[in-house]
Amino acid sequence: MNDLAHQVSNELATLLEARGGFTRVNPLDSIKGSCPIANLPTAVQAVRDIDSDSVLIDAGEFSVSAIDAFGWNLDLAASTGARGVLALDVEGASESLISAEIHGARARARRHHVTLAAVALPAAIAAQVSVDGLAVLPLPLTEASLAALDAVELPSVVTPLAFQADLIERARADRKRIVLPEPEDDRVLKAAAEVLERQIADVILVGDEATVRARAAELGLNIDAASIVSVDDPAYNEKYAVEFARLREKKGVTVEQARETVKDVSYFGTMMVHMGDADGMVSGAAHTTAHTIVPSFQIIKTAPGVSIVSSIFLMLMKDRVWAFGDCAVNPNPTPEQLADIAVTSARTAAQFGVEPRVAMLSYSTGSSGSGADVEAVIEATHLAREKAPELAIEGPIQFDAAVDADVAATKLPDSPVAGKATVFVFPDLNSGNIGYKAVQRSSGAVAVGPVLQGLNKPVNDLSRGALVEDIVNTVALTAVQAQG
Repeated sequence: MNDLAHQVSNELATLLEARGGFTRVNPLDSIKGSCPIANLPTAVQAVRDIDSDSVLIDAGEFSVSAIDAFGWNLDLAASTGARGVLALDVEGASESLISAEIHGARARARRHHVTLAAVALPAAIAAQVSVDGLAVLPLPLTEASLAALDAVELPSVVTPLAFQADLIERARADRKRIVLPEPEDDRVLKAAAEVLERQIADVILVGDEATVRARAAELGLNIDAASIVSVDDPAYNEKYAVEFARLREKKGVTVEQARETVKDVSYFGTMMVHMGDADGMVSGAAHTTAHTIVPSFQIIKTAPGVSIVSSIFLMLMKDRVWAFGDCAVNPNPTPEQLADIAVTSARTAAQFGVEPRVAMLSYSTGSSGSGADVEAVIEATHLAREKAPELAIEGPIQFDAAVDADVAATKLPDSPVAGKATVFVFPDLNSGNIGYKAVQRSSGAVAVGPVLQGLNKPVNDLSRGALVEDIVNTVALTAVQAQG
């Protein structure tokens, strides 16, 4: 911070402290000795963990010129829901140069989705500056300055970092037991250690305890709090075998056959969830999608009133969250199944804080097109409205009409969904998979998922290319699903 910024922070701290319930924080304290760019999520979480009526976040200062300090601080502000106060060192600058600098900073703040609440300037200069919609605070700051800041609405954008922090906070609030049946994969062990350290969930690992703990020690990981269960443990194996044989008796499965089946880690982990020994499972880092989810179809089965297991991706855009379904499971859903996918996707989205406005996607909007594919979406939309009349559902609708207010005003001017959709239901797996990857790669969105939905209890699949961060996020969302 420059000298003026230090002055502004100190004066704000004095005023806020007088109110009580105040905390001042330097976000870099949480990541000392670490790369600020890579550890921005840690700094965000450290700020969000503070429980005070008001929090003053000092701007991070970096001695490395390659780091975009202003951008880093803006990203921190956006992801913590903080108002920004601009402090400019403008000694000797002309009024036009000061105005230009304020407008430039404000424009950049908007690109980072930050609400710039005010600019603080020396009193003599503040009297000469006026910026529409932005409070100009003369120094020294007073109670009137705080009142001007209080009058600015808190930002409502949801950045990817903010969404992930919300997810973890919700998981922490009611910790669940999540089984990870692939501890032979170092990424899973690293994720387990992080989940335990951040108290996101209680972790159950499936494997030989001595081997798993030895490998964790080699990696320098603390997994002391994890439970480790072997597939050969007779206390589990026998009761799981008996139950699996009962579930599959119509398929001719005997207890002897079941004893061998439940020694497969995916079946064992799924049985843990089914029998109440775990609240959810995350797998797939070292196994195929089919290996992960087929046991759940056989054992956990679909929730009441749901005809099909499907998936959504939570698409973390720069300033909002969208839900895309079904992009991972069902190749060619029938209209009835598509309706179920729509209703289930809306409910899953709502569970993760996304207000559901459902777009039933097609190559046609309203009555502009025809053909068997359009008719299928029309029927699916009708059935979805019957299933969930309380939901805002529009279809058939093209993607541009679903997200662009100007297009929506032309094509569907009276729709409660067009132009502001949040849940996008693709007509088949081909378009869904292409769609989510196109948005992910072209916009820089973070795709969280696939999140399996429609099961009685949560099981989620990982990409075999999953990063440790992906596994941690999937554990957190599985825990939130388990909360109901």
